[in-house]
Amino acid sequence: MNLATTYLGIDLRNPLVASASPLSQTVDGIRRLEEAGVGAVVLYSLFEEELRREADAFTVLGTAGAESFAEALTYMPEPSADADSSRRYLSLVERAREAVEIPIIGSLNGVTPSGWTRYARAIEEAGANAIELNVYDVPGDPAVTGSDVEARHVDVVRRVLDAVEIPVAVKLSPYYSSIGSMASRLAATGAGGLVLFNRFLQPEIDPESLSISSRIDLSTPADQRLPMTWIAILHGRVDVSLAASGGVETSADVARYLLAGADVVMTASALLRHGRDHAGALLDGLVQWMGAKGFAAPEDARGLMSVAREADPETRQRAGYVGMLEAAKQTFNTG
Repeated sequence: MNLATTYLGIDLRNPLVASASPLSQTVDGIRRLEEAGVGAVVLYSLFEEELRREADAFTVLGTAGAESFAEALTYMPEPSADADSSRRYLSLVERAREAVEIPIIGSLNGVTPSGWTRYARAIEEAGANAIELNVYDVPGDPAVTGSDVEARHVDVVRRVLDAVEIPVAVKLSPYYSSIGSMASRLAATGAGGLVLFNRFLQPEIDPESLSISSRIDLSTPADQRLPMTWIAILHGRVDVSLAASGGVETSADVARYLLAGADVVMTASALLRHGRDHAGALLDGLVQWMGAKGFAAPEDARGLMSVAREADPETRQRAGYVGMLEAAKQTFNTG
């Protein structure tokens, strides 16, 4: 069975991609993911604000007491590219590229225009096969309009594309006013792929301690419905690679995403929950399903259940919604 596929113009041995997680924070972890069978690995995100805080702390420490003792400035060495988190991250990219044969996709979350482009260029120079822009942005200011947010994100992607030559994917949130329009704008800008979707951290309020905390919950199969819906809508209608993210637990989930139109299926929670070797189980199950259905390659199944295959896509979307409501009435009607 041939599971080979293409994502962002890059050849992958199969459509299963290990998305960012603690499993890929070391070269050994990445090597073990390759041995488990995944087709590519997305590294954890390099966050610009972390680098800025680290640099600010270094500056404060390095100049402490300088107003009293001039020689205090010699206590600490000058900040260098080797003294921050960016150097460690870029070193991971470099060493991973030497250690494994599968593609390595760097991930970046910037704050400033110069930060996005500077670190994107550095990730490319370190040897990454592609970059995933983690556009994690919660516009909490009521004065910021949806158009402002969208224009800012498109500008970020345009700047990064101007700065690098490797493929660029954008990890979107599901909260734009029009996902389809935003996807089309990013494709027109030159983005090679879209990852659907980013998961926002949502705070919890403890009424006893009067404190706010946040936590990361592993995704469940219920989380696949939203990205699957939009992948099915966008496949064949927007000229970019589509990556599914969220809710993958079994090989059937991988199959569902392929049928919707995903080029690759990303997973982190299932690998954290069951271990890296679960990748092999997902792929074995996918092979069995494809064989039972008579599919020789992922391309044979890709998009078979997408909206683009319908003669009247808009009618199908409306009919699906109405049908769901009717089913709900039948299920929960207690008389």
